Amino acid sequence: MSDPRITSSIFTRGAVDLSALRTPAPTPARPAAPAQSVPSAELPGTAAGGGVAVIDVSEATFQSEVLERSLTTPVVVDFWAEWCEPCKQLSPVLERLAAEAGGAWVLAKVDVDANPRIAQMFRVQGIPMVYAVVGGQPIDAFSGVVPEAQLRQWLQAVLKAGGVSVAEPEDPRLDEADDALMSGDLDAAEQAYRKILAETPADAAAEAGLAQVGLARRVAGADPGTAITAAQANPDDVEAQLLAADIEVLSGQAEAAYARLVGLVRRTAAEERERVRQHLVSLFTVAGPEDPAVASARRALASALF
Repeated sequence: MSDPRITSSIFTRGAVDLSALRTPAPTPARPAAPAQSVPSAELPGTAAGGGVAVIDVSEATFQSEVLERSLTTPVVVDFWAEWCEPCKQLSPVLERLAAEAGGAWVLAKVDVDANPRIAQMFRVQGIPMVYAVVGGQPIDAFSGVVPEAQLRQWLQAVLKAGGVSVAEPEDPRLDEADDALMSGDLDAAEQAYRKILAETPADAAAEAGLAQVGLARRVAGADPGTAITAAQANPDDVEAQLLAADIEVLSGQAEAAYARLVGLVRRTAAEERERVRQHLVSLFTVAGPEDPAVASARRALASALF
């Protein structure tokens, strides 16, 4: 699962047919609810808010507990078996995150030995296997055991796909890295950001933090006024222009920095041009992909290159 975003898959191409599971056998009568005297948070499979967080699903209950439930609440289906050792690593994490979510999504557990037909419908070839079902259809999946941080990102994407408004969870790893950056300990900050990226590839916040470390190192010891004056006096001096752009970004003049380097791309060639392009892209990373100025500058850069 290299990318936690919802991706094009066999499900979105209509390769999985669940129609046979929409007409299950009659559902057996359910046992009575637990006594009210027992706090709901203490009940296994119950969310902190008292709603259902984890349910065991069979072919008889699949339509109501997964397909129909997913019309209003995203359902994550965990295929497992008692003999599966990796399942014993992943399932407890999923159960804990489901309880944490407070009913925002529901974990449906399917024992593949007891329910081979469901596993066949989902084309399960190995376990653990986890599917996200939204609006009555599977939308994404992954197999094997994945790090918790990556699993959380995947779940965030599932919730967004299901139209659930969720707050981005705080990441203590990023807090630690940001604190190191703010205190000027660039080596510790770089190490922390790289560790996050090793655990969660393409983490935008960590990528931006790492780019900020590089920016801080490049401007260390530079006098802003002197650097800008030198760049104005030497418009084709690549080193002077790069430093001036860095200082402009740090002083809140990112658009001026982008324009400066796009102009330099137009005036350079070969290795120098590529160096300027890469430097500009690193400044884009500092701001992040959502910044409107970055989008505009990217179009200007494409025009300069082609």
